[in-house]
Amino acid sequence: MPRINPDTLALEEQVIRTNKVQKTHKGGRSLSWNVLVAVGDRDGHVGVGLGKAAGIPDAIRKAIEDAKKNIFQVPLVGNTIPHEIEMNYGAAKVRMKPASPGTGVVAGGAVRPILELAGVKDVLAKSLGSPNAINTARATVECLKSLKIAEDVCAARGAELTELVPWYVRKREEEGVARPVVQVAAEKVVRTEEAEDALEEFEEDQD
Repeated sequence: MPRINPDTLALEEQVIRTNKVQKTHKGGRSLSWNVLVAVGDRDGHVGVGLGKAAGIPDAIRKAIEDAKKNIFQVPLVGNTIPHEIEMNYGAAKVRMKPASPGTGVVAGGAVRPILELAGVKDVLAKSLGSPNAINTARATVECLKSLKIAEDVCAARGAELTELVPWYVRKREEEGVARPVVQVAAEKVVRTEEAEDALEEFEEDQD
Protein backbone atom coordinates (compact mmCIF):
# COMPACT_ATOMS: atom_id res chain seq x y z
CA MET A 1 0.00 0.00 0.00
CA PRO A 2 1.56 3.34 -1.05
CA ARG A 3 2.22 5.79 1.73
CA ILE A 4 -0.12 8.80 1.82
CA ASN A 5 1.37 12.27 2.25
CA PRO A 6 -0.45 13.86 5.22
CA ASP A 7 0.50 17.37 4.04
CA THR A 8 -1.94 17.05 1.13
CA LEU A 9 -4.91 16.36 3.45
CA ALA A 10 -6.96 18.63 5.71
CA LEU A 11 -6.52 16.52 8.83
CA GLU A 12 -8.29 16.75 12.17
CA GLU A 13 -6.86 15.28 15.38
CA GLN A 14 -8.75 13.72 18.25
CA VAL A 15 -7.35 12.30 21.49
CA ILE A 16 -8.96 8.93 22.17
CA ARG A 17 -7.34 8.12 25.51
CA THR A 18 -4.64 9.29 27.91
CA ASN A 19 -3.03 6.90 30.36
CA LYS A 20 -0.74 7.67 33.31
CA VAL A 21 2.10 5.20 33.88
CA GLN A 22 4.18 4.97 37.05
CA LYS A 23 7.37 2.95 37.14
CA THR A 24 9.13 2.19 40.40
CA HIS A 25 12.92 2.49 40.43
CA LYS A 26 15.50 2.10 43.14
CA GLY A 27 15.50 5.83 43.74
CA GLY A 28 11.72 6.27 43.62
CA ARG A 29 8.88 6.42 41.10
CA SER A 30 8.94 7.95 37.62
CA LEU A 31 5.75 9.29 36.04
CA SER A 32 5.05 9.16 32.30
CA TRP A 33 2.06 9.31 29.96
CA ASN A 34 0.93 7.47 26.87
CA VAL A 35 -1.69 8.99 24.56
CA LEU A 36 -3.76 7.37 21.80
CA VAL A 37 -4.68 9.76 18.97
CA ALA A 38 -6.63 9.42 15.71
CA VAL A 39 -6.24 11.76 12.72
CA GLY A 40 -8.40 11.94 9.61
CA ASP A 41 -9.91 14.20 6.96
CA ARG A 42 -13.50 12.85 7.25
CA ASP A 43 -13.24 11.92 3.57
CA GLY A 44 -11.84 8.38 3.48
CA HIS A 45 -8.44 8.87 5.16
CA VAL A 46 -7.61 8.01 8.77
CA GLY A 47 -4.66 7.03 10.94
CA VAL A 48 -4.08 6.00 14.56
CA GLY A 49 -0.93 6.59 16.60
CA LEU A 50 0.45 6.13 20.11
CA GLY A 51 2.82 8.53 21.84
CA LYS A 52 4.74 8.22 25.12
CA ALA A 53 6.46 11.00 27.04
CA ALA A 54 6.98 12.46 30.51
CA GLY A 55 4.39 15.17 29.80
CA ILE A 56 0.98 15.07 28.11
CA PRO A 57 1.73 17.77 25.44
CA ASP A 58 4.83 15.90 24.25
CA ALA A 59 2.95 12.60 24.27
CA ILE A 60 0.13 14.10 22.16
CA ARG A 61 2.63 15.56 19.69
CA LYS A 62 4.37 12.20 19.30
CA ALA A 63 1.05 10.40 18.91
CA ILE A 64 -0.07 12.80 16.15
CA GLU A 65 3.22 12.32 14.30
CA ASP A 66 2.85 8.53 14.61
CA ALA A 67 -0.77 8.67 13.41
CA LYS A 68 0.19 10.72 10.34
CA LYS A 69 2.75 8.08 9.40
CA ASN A 70 0.04 5.40 9.55
CA ILE A 71 -2.66 7.12 7.44
CA PHE A 72 -4.48 4.82 5.02
CA GLN A 73 -7.46 5.08 2.69
CA VAL A 74 -10.84 3.61 3.66
CA PRO A 75 -13.05 2.27 0.83
CA LEU A 76 -16.58 3.63 1.25
CA VAL A 77 -19.87 3.07 -0.56
CA GLY A 78 -21.72 6.33 -0.16
CA ASN A 79 -21.58 7.15 3.55
CA THR A 80 -21.23 3.58 4.83
CA ILE A 81 -18.86 0.61 4.58
CA PRO A 82 -19.15 -1.85 1.67
CA HIS A 83 -19.79 -5.02 3.69
CA GLU A 84 -19.94 -6.60 7.13
CA ILE A 85 -16.59 -7.38 8.78
CA GLU A 86 -15.17 -8.61 12.07
CA MET A 87 -11.52 -8.49 13.15
CA ASN A 88 -9.48 -9.32 16.27
CA TYR A 89 -6.44 -7.62 17.73
CA GLY A 90 -5.15 -9.28 20.86
CA ALA A 91 -8.16 -9.95 23.09
CA ALA A 92 -10.22 -7.18 21.49
CA LYS A 93 -12.79 -7.85 18.76
CA VAL A 94 -14.66 -5.32 16.62
CA ARG A 95 -17.65 -6.06 14.39
CA MET A 96 -19.01 -3.63 11.80
CA LYS A 97 -22.10 -3.71 9.58
CA PRO A 98 -23.27 -1.35 6.81
CA ALA A 99 -26.24 0.85 7.71
CA SER A 100 -28.95 2.67 5.76
CA PRO A 101 -28.74 6.46 5.24
CA GLY A 102 -29.67 8.44 8.34
CA THR A 103 -28.60 5.77 10.83
CA GLY A 104 -25.49 7.63 12.01
CA VAL A 105 -22.41 6.16 13.66
CA VAL A 106 -23.70 3.62 16.17
CA ALA A 107 -20.46 2.89 18.06
CA GLY A 108 -18.68 3.82 21.25
CA GLY A 109 -15.32 3.81 22.96
CA ALA A 110 -12.27 3.99 20.70
CA VAL A 111 -14.26 2.83 17.65
CA ARG A 112 -16.44 5.92 17.24
CA PRO A 113 -13.79 8.66 16.78
CA ILE A 114 -11.89 6.54 14.25
CA LEU A 115 -15.01 5.93 12.15
CA GLU A 116 -16.03 9.59 12.30
CA LEU A 117 -12.59 10.84 11.24
CA ALA A 118 -12.57 8.27 8.42
CA GLY A 119 -15.73 9.84 6.99
CA VAL A 120 -18.12 6.98 7.78
CA LYS A 121 -21.52 8.54 8.52
CA ASP A 122 -23.78 5.45 8.68
CA VAL A 123 -22.52 2.26 10.33
CA LEU A 124 -23.38 -0.24 13.06
CA ALA A 125 -20.31 -1.18 15.11
CA LYS A 126 -19.82 -3.21 18.27
CA SER A 127 -16.72 -3.66 20.42
CA LEU A 128 -16.46 -7.18 21.84
CA GLY A 129 -13.93 -8.85 24.09
CA SER A 130 -11.32 -6.78 25.89
CA PRO A 131 -12.23 -3.12 26.63
CA ASN A 132 -8.58 -2.06 26.23
CA ALA A 133 -8.67 1.13 24.13
CA ILE A 134 -5.39 0.50 22.30
CA ASN A 135 -6.33 -3.03 21.19
CA THR A 136 -9.86 -1.89 20.27
CA ALA A 137 -8.43 0.92 18.13
CA ARG A 138 -6.02 -1.49 16.42
CA ALA A 139 -8.89 -3.92 15.73
CA THR A 140 -10.92 -1.05 14.24
CA VAL A 141 -8.00 -0.14 11.97
CA GLU A 142 -7.69 -3.77 10.84
CA CYS A 143 -11.42 -3.79 10.00
CA LEU A 144 -11.15 -0.65 7.89
CA LYS A 145 -7.98 -1.85 6.13
CA SER A 146 -9.64 -5.18 5.24
CA LEU A 147 -12.68 -3.62 3.53
CA LYS A 148 -13.00 -4.22 -0.21
CA ILE A 149 -15.25 -2.77 -2.92
CA ALA A 150 -17.07 -5.18 -5.24
CA GLU A 151 -15.63 -3.57 -8.39
CA ASP A 152 -12.04 -4.06 -7.16
CA VAL A 153 -12.65 -7.72 -6.26
CA CYS A 154 -14.20 -8.40 -9.68
CA ALA A 155 -11.28 -6.72 -11.43
CA ALA A 156 -8.77 -8.81 -9.45
CA ARG A 157 -10.61 -12.06 -10.21
CA GLY A 158 -11.41 -11.21 -13.80
CA ALA A 159 -15.13 -11.75 -13.17
CA GLU A 160 -18.29 -9.79 -13.82
CA LEU A 161 -20.30 -8.04 -11.12
CA THR A 162 -23.36 -10.09 -12.09
CA GLU A 163 -21.49 -13.29 -11.20
CA LEU A 164 -20.23 -12.29 -7.75
CA VAL A 165 -22.81 -9.79 -6.46
CA PRO A 166 -25.99 -9.93 -8.56
CA TRP A 167 -27.98 -8.22 -5.79
CA TYR A 168 -25.60 -5.26 -5.93
CA VAL A 169 -26.09 -4.94 -9.69
CA ARG A 170 -29.88 -5.04 -9.28
CA LYS A 171 -29.70 -2.37 -6.59
CA ARG A 172 -27.58 -0.13 -8.81
CA GLU A 173 -30.01 -0.64 -11.69
CA GLU A 174 -32.99 0.22 -9.47
CA GLU A 175 -31.24 3.37 -8.31
CA GLY A 176 -30.39 4.16 -11.93
CA VAL A 177 -34.02 3.74 -13.01
CA ALA A 178 -35.37 5.89 -10.19
CA ARG A 179 -32.82 8.66 -10.59
CA PRO A 180 -33.14 9.68 -14.26
CA VAL A 181 -36.93 10.21 -14.28
CA VAL A 182 -36.54 14.00 -14.19
CA GLN A 183 -33.52 13.77 -16.45
CA VAL A 184 -35.44 11.79 -19.09
CA ALA A 185 -38.30 14.31 -18.99
CA ALA A 186 -35.83 17.14 -19.52
CA GLU A 187 -34.24 15.30 -22.44
CA LYS A 188 -37.67 14.88 -24.04
CA VAL A 189 -38.30 18.62 -23.75
CA VAL A 190 -34.94 19.38 -25.36
CA ARG A 191 -35.59 16.92 -28.18
CA THR A 192 -39.05 18.42 -28.77
CA GLU A 193 -37.60 21.90 -28.99
CA GLU A 194 -34.90 20.69 -31.39
CA ALA A 195 -37.53 19.00 -33.57
CA GLU A 196 -39.62 22.19 -33.70
CA ASP A 197 -36.57 24.25 -34.68
CA ALA A 198 -35.70 21.76 -37.39
CA LEU A 199 -39.27 21.85 -38.71
CA GLU A 200 -39.24 25.64 -38.85
CA GLU A 201 -35.96 25.62 -40.78
CA PHE A 202 -37.37 23.06 -43.21
CA GLU A 203 -40.49 25.15 -43.81
CA GLU A 204 -38.39 28.27 -44.42
CA ASP A 205 -36.27 26.38 -46.95
CA GLN A 206 -39.42 25.22 -48.74
CA ASP A 207 -40.71 28.79 -48.99
